[in-house]
Formats: sequence, structure tokens, C-alpha cells
Amino acid sequence: MNPFDVESFVATGGLIGLCVLVFVETGLLFGVIFPGDSLLFTAGVFAAQPDPFAPVWLVVPLVALAAIAGDQCGYFIGRRLGRSVVEGRMMQRIGPQYVTRTNAFFDRFGPLTVFFGRFIGIVRTLVPLTAGFSGMPYRAFTFFSVLGSFAWAGGIIVAGYLLGNVPIIRDNIEILIIASVLTVVVPMSVHAARRWRATRRRQGVVAAMDVTPPEDEAPPEER
Repeated sequence: MNPFDVESFVATGGLIGLCVLVFVETGLLFGVIFPGDSLLFTAGVFAAQPDPFAPVWLVVPLVALAAIAGDQCGYFIGRRLGRSVVEGRMMQRIGPQYVTRTNAFFDRFGPLTVFFGRFIGIVRTLVPLTAGFSGMPYRAFTFFSVLGSFAWAGGIIVAGYLLGNVPIIRDNIEILIIASVLTVVVPMSVHAARRWRATRRRQGVVAAMDVTPPEDEAPPEER
């Protein structure tokens, strides 16, 4: 099952696969690469078909519970490992700007960040980790996690369920899915390209310093 082939993933993985992916996207750092919003919207579209993979009244609460469980996992990883969890190699690949953005949300909204962050790709993966290592009270975190998870899952899945049979959306769902996936892939690709250019620039500077003759070995005319 390929989570980036959204339609195929939902059709093949079904409700269990959808819940596992939502848990991973929320609870584990490498889950930032998964297109969670696209999967939920597509799940809503499929639930509205004559032969649905699962009834929408079952999809919404189970996906919300998977998101809550992922939040719990991320929170305890952050509390256990501390700030080092967002300063490791994986976080460097994602980009420090997302950590800065998440911290800015915490500074502005406080505990409400757990609710609002659920609706922002990549940030929703970092919020539980940040809440854990920053010492956010567990009860407050869980309260807003539950609210945000049900609002996120319910909102996107029901939107797909209600709009999935609208001709303009049904006929262009592939475009919508690709656009949603690109919102994750493009920023990460840009960051990777910038890191590569910065690395090459540093290597060039080091190489130039290595070939520069010491002062006492300068050419005679410069002495």
C-alpha cells in the first residue's frame, strides 16, 4: 500500500490502514511526510459511494481516536526524550522553520495550539512533541487534543462525504489530492535544496582555505 497513492491506499488499506496512517502522522516524527488531509477527504468521498469501504458514522470516531492516540504517543516521546527529539537529524531534514513556527503558535495561543495545530500539516506532528518536552500539563494537552482530533477528523471526512459527489470535485479529485500532497513535498524539497547548496558552499570555502598558502610561504614579491 502506497500512502501517496491516496485513492488506492484508502481502497486497499480500508479503515484500519487509514487509522494506522493517522496515528503515525501524528505520533511519530517521520509521519510528517504523509498526506493526512488528503486521505481523510478521500475517505469521506469513498464513504459516500453506493458501496462504501465503511460507513461515515464509523470512520469519523475511529479516525479521531487514532489521532488522539498519536497525540498521546508524541506527547510522551517529547516528555521522555526532551528537546533533543526536535534537534536530531530527522528534524534537520524537515527544517527548523517548522519548529520555530510551532513554538510561535505556542507563544501566541498557549494550550489552544494543540487544537489549532491539528489543522496544519507538519505542525500537527510537532505539536505533541513540543507540548511534551515543554512540560505542558497533561490534562490540558489531552483536553485540547480530543477537541482538535474530533474537529479535524469530523470536518474533513464529512466535507469529503458531502462534497464528494459534486461533479466538479468528483471529476477533479486527483488534482485536489496532488495539490495537497505538494503542500508537504514542496516545502521539504525546498529545504533539502537549500541545505545542499549551503553544504556545497561550506565545502567550497573549506577547500579554498586549504589551498591558500600560509603567510610565511607567500611568494617572494609579497614578502
